[in-house]
Amino acid sequence: MTNATRPIILTGDRPTGQLHLGHFVGSLRSRVGLQDSHQQYILLADTQALTDNADNVEKVRNNIIQVALDYLAVGIDPSKTTICIQSCLPALFELTSYYMNFVTVARLERNPTIKSEIQMRGFERDIPAGFLYYPVSQAADITAFKATVVPVGEDQVPMIEQTNELVRRVNRQIGHEVLPECQALLSNTGRLVGFDGKAKMSKSLGNTIVLDASDKDIKKAVNAMYTDPNHLRIEDPGQVEGNVVFTYLDAFDPNKAEVEELKAHYRRGGLGDGTVKKRLEAVLVELIAPIRERRQELAKRPDDVMDILRQGTLECQKITAQTLDEVKEGLGLFKL
Repeated sequence: MTNATRPIILTGDRPTGQLHLGHFVGSLRSRVGLQDSHQQYILLADTQALTDNADNVEKVRNNIIQVALDYLAVGIDPSKTTICIQSCLPALFELTSYYMNFVTVARLERNPTIKSEIQMRGFERDIPAGFLYYPVSQAADITAFKATVVPVGEDQVPMIEQTNELVRRVNRQIGHEVLPECQALLSNTGRLVGFDGKAKMSKSLGNTIVLDASDKDIKKAVNAMYTDPNHLRIEDPGQVEGNVVFTYLDAFDPNKAEVEELKAHYRRGGLGDGTVKKRLEAVLVELIAPIRERRQELAKRPDDVMDILRQGTLECQKITAQTLDEVKEGLGLFKL
């Protein structure tokens, strides 16, 4: 398929820290494959990162490069996938301002994803306006590229639904279809828990394994992984469910048959946690070592990385500006 006929896919990350194994299993791995079958754009959403990092803009700016390095190191090819910076695409913010007239505050507050994030951050009624209107901003991001596919986790599905609500309202106002609806592309693997067994892998919780982790860091993380607290002796039967080591083996060990044999052995007893952890350590070292090496080489050429971001962003400025013109014309706004 040519670029003109391939489905358009938009993915994005808020550059608030390095990417980690949770990102890899949930989305990065699939994005490398999708770039061969889709016209893929990756948006580094630095403006959205300001919704809870406005007091630390330098952190967000520095992490643009760090996240770009992660993408390139795992195999994202800039000749196939276009990487761009959100804050350098003015059409996104103009579209956001128009879309805000097609949604109510009450509807935004009912969004399950936003409700959950507000509770997690303890905002209560002191919600940054930018955070509350995050679904509108995301709708602008998606529609500006006319994306028809958006890879997300299950917790982000309400955002896609709200994007499609806005698309239908805008198209109805215009009188014909200018913007396409999109569909969520869910990962085959669920969200990866932190190595401490907590529900979410997060840098702020200190339970992540970053994509340039050293062999020593990998060993330390694996040794700290939660297993079965009742598996006190090697000969005791162990529980696989909720055992973080087996969760990670399911996600990263390519030999699924051997992993199933290990599970059966662990359940009946006679298999120690140390043996299972050594296998996982070897699997993660084999996975991360080449990514780390490529990342280290790329980091020596920051100007080359910036050129990739600059060229990608310039291309996306044209694409998003074209969509903005179509929406403005459809709504009957002045074009001088």
